[in-house]
Amino acid sequence: MLASLYLFLYLLWKSLSLLLLLLSVTCSFGTYDTCQLLKQFPLVSMQRDGDLIIGGLFEVHLITVFPELTFRAEPDQPWCYQFYLDGFKTAQAMAFTIDEINKNPNLLPNITLGYRLYDNCIKLGVALRAAMALISGTETSFSDLSCSGTPPLLAIVGDSTSTHSIAMSSVLDLFRMPMVSYFATCSCLSDKQRYPFFFRTIPSDAFQVRAMMQILKHFGWTWVGLIVSNDDYGLNAAQSFHQDISVFGGCVAFYEILPKDNDMKEIRRIINVIQTSTSRVIVVYSNEAYLLPLMDEVLRLNVTRQWIASEAWSLSPVFLTPSMLPVLRGTLGIAVRRGEIVGLQEFLLSLRPDSDPGNVMVIKFWEDMFQCRFNPVKAQTEMNGRVCSGNEDLTTSLEYSDVSELRGSYNVYKAVYALAYALHDLLHCVPGKGPFSGGSCASLHNLQPWQLLHYLHGVNFTTAYGDQVSFDENGDALAIYDIVSWTGVSGGAMKGREVGVVDESQPAGKVLRLDDEKIVWNFENNRPPHSVCSEPCPPGTRKATKKGLPVCCFDCIPCADGEISTDASECLKCPEDLWSNPQKDRCVPKEVEFLSYEDALGISLSTASLFGACACAGVLAVFAHHRQTPVVRANNSELSFLILMSLKLCFLCALLFIGQPRLWTCQLRHAVFGISFVLCVSSILVKTMVVVAVFKASRPEGQGAMKWFGAPQQRGTVLILTAFQVVICAVWLSTASPAPHKNTQSSKIVFECAVGSMAGFATLLGYIGLLAAVSFLLAFLARNLPDTFNEAKFITFSMLIFCAVWIAFIPAYVSSPGKYADAVEIFAILASSFGLLISIFAPKCYIILLHPERNTKKALMGRTPAKN
Repeated sequence: MLASLYLFLYLLWKSLSLLLLLLSVTCSFGTYDTCQLLKQFPLVSMQRDGDLIIGGLFEVHLITVFPELTFRAEPDQPWCYQFYLDGFKTAQAMAFTIDEINKNPNLLPNITLGYRLYDNCIKLGVALRAAMALISGTETSFSDLSCSGTPPLLAIVGDSTSTHSIAMSSVLDLFRMPMVSYFATCSCLSDKQRYPFFFRTIPSDAFQVRAMMQILKHFGWTWVGLIVSNDDYGLNAAQSFHQDISVFGGCVAFYEILPKDNDMKEIRRIINVIQTSTSRVIVVYSNEAYLLPLMDEVLRLNVTRQWIASEAWSLSPVFLTPSMLPVLRGTLGIAVRRGEIVGLQEFLLSLRPDSDPGNVMVIKFWEDMFQCRFNPVKAQTEMNGRVCSGNEDLTTSLEYSDVSELRGSYNVYKAVYALAYALHDLLHCVPGKGPFSGGSCASLHNLQPWQLLHYLHGVNFTTAYGDQVSFDENGDALAIYDIVSWTGVSGGAMKGREVGVVDESQPAGKVLRLDDEKIVWNFENNRPPHSVCSEPCPPGTRKATKKGLPVCCFDCIPCADGEISTDASECLKCPEDLWSNPQKDRCVPKEVEFLSYEDALGISLSTASLFGACACAGVLAVFAHHRQTPVVRANNSELSFLILMSLKLCFLCALLFIGQPRLWTCQLRHAVFGISFVLCVSSILVKTMVVVAVFKASRPEGQGAMKWFGAPQQRGTVLILTAFQVVICAVWLSTASPAPHKNTQSSKIVFECAVGSMAGFATLLGYIGLLAAVSFLLAFLARNLPDTFNEAKFITFSMLIFCAVWIAFIPAYVSSPGKYADAVEIFAILASSFGLLISIFAPKCYIILLHPERNTKKALMGRTPAKN
């Protein structure tokens, strides 16, 4: 379609170039003493002279008939019929506005504006003929042989359709003539590289699409169908719609183009798409001609949807009928801004053909209104039994005198005033400060249309109705639309009632003003429909797009721990010191965790630790009190006291693991733990060695064994073995000392002691394990000694418990999170300490306290008489 249009424009340009060449030849080299106009078109027009002329193109007739071409004679001119009252009223709005400007002493003083208005008959061919008439004028000849002089007009107000405006702008740009449209909305006309002289007082389709997005966003409609007409208006709107709908998270459920030829097979296919789609909202960019067959089929099948109408049909009387009420009631539409023009009604009612006999447009209107023919010579003529005198009362036509819905006329009003203000600024230019070369200004006596362009870009005024008018860098006016809702009225028909406005001149957040209570819905409970592909994800989940479907169709996936989401496409990770709440919709401060004296676990472990220390102290007191008895003195009582003291330290060192870690507690806990257990285990090891040595010394061949296990040797051995552990701790603390660490990787902030060097920690534990293993091995080998020396059995059992506890400690410690790792280590300390205390010292305390008769040397030597 566009290729055909460009071809037509190219041929037209070539024809115009040839016409201008012929005119030049006629003027310069002809035998005539005047310049002759080669062709004059019979057009419906009205005009008024003035110092400066503004042209206008309007839809006064709806149908154009082009005669058949025979190629044997000059073709007849096309003719128009079926008078269009709204188009005529729009043209009269321009005439009224110019009269109003001429009466305004503050705007263009001492300058009278004139106009030339032509009917385009809603056909591009007729519109181009009218444009040529405006450019070249209607005079048949010029006596000035140079063909120079003031241009016939400065600018054109029109055209009403995008296709006409595209074609005529390409032609008018050749003559550098501004064109201000009042109804052409195609966003393609905003391209200043292609249409530098085009302006408009109606927002472009790009703005209309943005206004449509405001409505969809307001009601939460993210899953919408799109139907457009197969022309520049529909296709360009569809392109903008696809680009903008994703901005607020919406998607196009289906996209259909209405056929040009009203193909019913294609119409039924589109209806089937509408019925099978889950979308309940359909946006339509089209005019009546394309849309009527589809709506007839919608009515026949009673397809109920929420229709969103573009400005091209949002107030179309074709659809505001009783028959369409069942399916179109509740339609929301974007409508051209309605305005009020004070005095226009009186002006319309004052139109009489006898006051201006040369006004063809008014005469045509009069003839159509009263079905008569006006004869300016006789002042009245009888036709079909009726007389048209020119004095008939126009107020009898309510439609004609109704000025309550001025939309196109209001845009014409703004367009004429925009040109007037531009001319006003142009004529008040200060020489030396003008916008042209050398700071010059335009001259009224030689004013060129292109000189108006600079001032049109600077126009900024407010109408009497309160709307601001200005043009952006693309020649587009400030976007403002009325929102209408179709509701039933008396008689069964429908009416588009204003329920809001979209005004992009307002600050963000106030662009859309909508009164929801005024809207009528064609659904149950008179409530708006619900149109989404997937329900919004609840807090704490994220969207996962379904494969092969638009982004509006998704599954909801729960966020991981530590992440939040509020209907977002991705989950957001909480900051380091925060964690997600159970609903995962906000981040909350993490709970601080460490093994405290205040919680139940800390209380239990500290109680057990203190109890163990007290038990050691009690045993130590018993042994001290009975230190002269055989049970205490046997096997070196000094080692027994040393074991009890080291076990008491083992119990007390567990308290260093409770409470918030500090640097000194982290350094002390493992050092004290390691040294205390080595002192205890090394004492047990020496005690076991003494048991074995005593047994060997009791035999003849082992008389000299005890000389190697005297008291000094025993103390030295314990000291050396313990000193080695002290060296390990010193190296560890000096190279990679344990330190407090705030672990934020989990749902809680865990205060713990980092070991610093895992090798140092492993060496410390390994050395304790080595001593315990050697002690266990020696005790196990000496377990079968005579009963007199049965302490080896108790040591074996104690070492078995000790080794089992610490072997189980390693995997339990590694797998325990947070404070439970410290709890596991404390439990291992306490369990092994209690194991040693009970296994080694419980039997001795039993004899000392409960059976003192067995605490004798004879009883220990096995010489006590057996009881009967």
